[in-house]
Amino acid sequence: MIDKGDLFQIKKDIETCIGEKVQLKANRGRKKAIIREGVVENTYPSIFVVKFENDYDTTRRVSYSYTDVLTKAVELVVCKDNKRIQVS
Repeated sequence: MIDKGDLFQIKKDIETCIGEKVQLKANRGRKKAIIREGVVENTYPSIFVVKFENDYDTTRRVSYSYTDVLTKAVELVVCKDNKRIQVS
């Protein structure tokens, strides 16, 4: 069962990563997953925003909910000082 304290802890962990480079793995179902690197841009009460840049000099912002992280639909790994820290 989802505990409100777990969601609050995930939100707190992601808030400390604002401006940090992250590797994000999003499961899209049926053995499909997207792995991209981006920057945590901002956090809001129920979502957080990750900014991705691609080879064509375009920027894309994608929002995910904290519930996605809790249910493992989205996995977030922070790349800080050449170390990898998993947020969960």
